[in-house]
Amino acid sequence: MLALGAGAWVSAAAQQVKDLPGGPAVNQLNFAPPATRIAEEQHWLHWFMMGICAVIFVVVFGVMFYSILKHRKSVGHKAQALPEPIWVELGWTIVPLLIVIGMALPATKVLVAQKDTTNADVTIKAVGMQWKWGYEYLKGEGEGINFLSTLDNNHRVMSSSGKPEATDDYLLKVDNPLVVPVGKKIRIITTANDVIHAWMVPAFGVKQDAIPGFVRDTWFRAEKVGDFYGQCAELCGKEHAYMPIHVKVLSAEDYSAWVAAEQKKLAAKADDPTKVWNLADLVKRGESVYAANCQACHQANGKGAGPIKPLDGSAVVVDADKAKIINVLLNGQNNGAMPAWKQLSDTELAAVMTYAKNSWSNKTEQIIQPADVLAARK
Repeated sequence: MLALGAGAWVSAAAQQVKDLPGGPAVNQLNFAPPATRIAEEQHWLHWFMMGICAVIFVVVFGVMFYSILKHRKSVGHKAQALPEPIWVELGWTIVPLLIVIGMALPATKVLVAQKDTTNADVTIKAVGMQWKWGYEYLKGEGEGINFLSTLDNNHRVMSSSGKPEATDDYLLKVDNPLVVPVGKKIRIITTANDVIHAWMVPAFGVKQDAIPGFVRDTWFRAEKVGDFYGQCAELCGKEHAYMPIHVKVLSAEDYSAWVAAEQKKLAAKADDPTKVWNLADLVKRGESVYAANCQACHQANGKGAGPIKPLDGSAVVVDADKAKIINVLLNGQNNGAMPAWKQLSDTELAAVMTYAKNSWSNKTEQIIQPADVLAARK
């Protein structure tokens, strides 16, 4: 009865979650529906290889079990020495060789195509970090755009509650998806700033490791517009499950409009690191930076959780020596448990540190200017 009840509960929970277009499906057994030519080739190659292996399995085990049953000792058969004609020797050498060649040729074709990143229309650098992705458009339409892509905080809260709602895109929703145009060759350059990550989007047939100190690349050409999802595919630490990838594929017109809007945002956000801010404005700016980057771990109330240290009342935060907290933000600490945040601008770092120093019970009225962060970077 308990087993039946548990089965019914699981079934009911599964029915509340629907297939996610461009992402995982309920009770999915096969690959994700392909959205690129490479992914289609991979699917065909998979079933081609499976077919060959199935035929070999049936033939080999069929002959083996037939021989065991028909020539067993209990029915009077006796072991005998058989001649080894040359055609047998040639057969079990040449036939496997031809099978291997038949499997290698199409596999090599697909593999070579996967590695051909030349003549890309758009080149984007994807930087893995604990635990988010940073994107920078290096070449093509959108050049100069850069942003961080982080798990949506509502999903983090659901996960931390231990009772997440039945959501189709659970742990796959991000604040800033990667946006690309349909029908264009997109080159993805991968690297990392802490540990090994992996950029993977199953619908595109793409999986490429992001390794600190190394630059790797891959590519895709989406054949249709829509939203496509993936995840970091390399175990990268305690929050590995919170590194989703969301790629939004737009039409050429919509992509151009998105690029124009993002460039306007970047121009508006461009900060002069020599600008001197007052306390109120810097705290206000820091509040938004904290919500986007720090709140998931340290909580909105600054109390931390489990092994994550609280910021409220922290000795490093309230210390009058601002060099201490600047060093933590720029370089991290505790072997990466607190990651480095060098990817944020000098103004964003100054703002979030000033916010921490003057929020909750930390009423220090201390202020860190962008120039202080700029000087510490050198």
